[in-house]
Amino acid sequence: MQTLLYGYTWMTYYGSNIWDAPFYRRGNWLVIALYGLLLFLFINTYGGFKIGYLRKLDAIFSQILATLCVNVITYIQICLLDRHFVDIIPFLGFTFIEGIIIAVWANIYQLIYAWLFPPRRMILIYGERPVFGLKDKINSRGDKYNICEMVDINKGLEYVYNKMIGYEAVIIGDIPSQYRNQILKRCFEKSIRTYMLTKISDVILRGSDDIHLFDSPLLLARNSGLSFEQKVIKRLTDVLVSSIMLVIASPVMLVVAFLIKAYDGGTALYKQVRLTKDGREFEVYKFRSMIMEAEKDGVARLSMSGDSRITPIGKFIRATRLDELPQLINIMKGDMSLVGPRPERPEIATEYSEYMPEFGYRLKVKAGLTGYAQIYGKYNTLPYDKLKLDLMYIQNYSFRLDLKLILMTFKIMFMKESTEGVDNGQLTAATMEDYRDSIRKEI
Repeated sequence: MQTLLYGYTWMTYYGSNIWDAPFYRRGNWLVIALYGLLLFLFINTYGGFKIGYLRKLDAIFSQILATLCVNVITYIQICLLDRHFVDIIPFLGFTFIEGIIIAVWANIYQLIYAWLFPPRRMILIYGERPVFGLKDKINSRGDKYNICEMVDINKGLEYVYNKMIGYEAVIIGDIPSQYRNQILKRCFEKSIRTYMLTKISDVILRGSDDIHLFDSPLLLARNSGLSFEQKVIKRLTDVLVSSIMLVIASPVMLVVAFLIKAYDGGTALYKQVRLTKDGREFEVYKFRSMIMEAEKDGVARLSMSGDSRITPIGKFIRATRLDELPQLINIMKGDMSLVGPRPERPEIATEYSEYMPEFGYRLKVKAGLTGYAQIYGKYNTLPYDKLKLDLMYIQNYSFRLDLKLILMTFKIMFMKESTEGVDNGQLTAATMEDYRDSIRKEI
């Protein structure tokens, strides 16, 4: 529908007016097809087709953002073809109508999806350690999941098997591997949909290759990080894209620096020691979002929800991720990459490593301005979950994945929950020490 609408706009307002030689039939078809292809690629990248998987508003937001990106590119394309700025009013009008189409389409298809796929009746199997917030997260999607019962694995496998009867799906929580494997096999036998909390070993195996030694199937986990060719391509991409972004973002950076300086007279930039590949320390550049001497006691601490140290200007640049822009300089210097694990402070990394030794695995690649954990997690996502997300990126790295994550970054810049600070009450189910003990046991 959107492509047809663009086709009408192109044929009516633009195609027949370009130069003295308007496009002929096949030329018009090509221009319209190119718009449809770009629209498909951007909506697919931003997840706009995932009706049912995403919340309705998130799906609408993803589609609208993709449409705006494509329309900006297309308008520039038309201006280049006509060698001057063309009338933008028809473009704005057709973009507004597209927004209406998107809202109607998403609502209709969400209703169809809900009718075809009502919430699944699920049973959650848990062990000795609490499943931190998992039940609450699943229950927040009442349109998709319905946890009807929870059962303790310590009551025995036969008891669990009997409880599983009649449920459409099973959620396997944090339980010992030997029990998890037996339950997974039983679910496969009975064709029961299964959801599992991942462990570090699961993430490593998912990035392995299938090979055969004569008639024996094997899994090959290379565990070497990026290949030489991948490192070269990644570095060339970093230099090219960061150079372009620095030029484009320089006016915005000047305005942000002026606002920070004007607010309290302090420095606009600040440097902080962070870790990158192989544990090497470097100084990261960021726009200052907190008051001067926010850590005058010398104690490294994460930003808390409602942190009083964050200035009004700081709240804005954090919410829009503008505080990260100076890191483009770090990328040019080679300390960081565009995509990679978040650069962590040595003090905090040491603290995490005390109860999570595998935390250092994420240093197989350079730290990144954006990354898998930054996009699919949040600032207050638990460190163990961030580690698993970072390892998913390392084990499945590709140039295509980097491009997708760079594009996805524009989406999360407008999502407030991705920049939330650590909530003082987010571990109310257990103390921090209980959390550390649980991670030690799981690892």
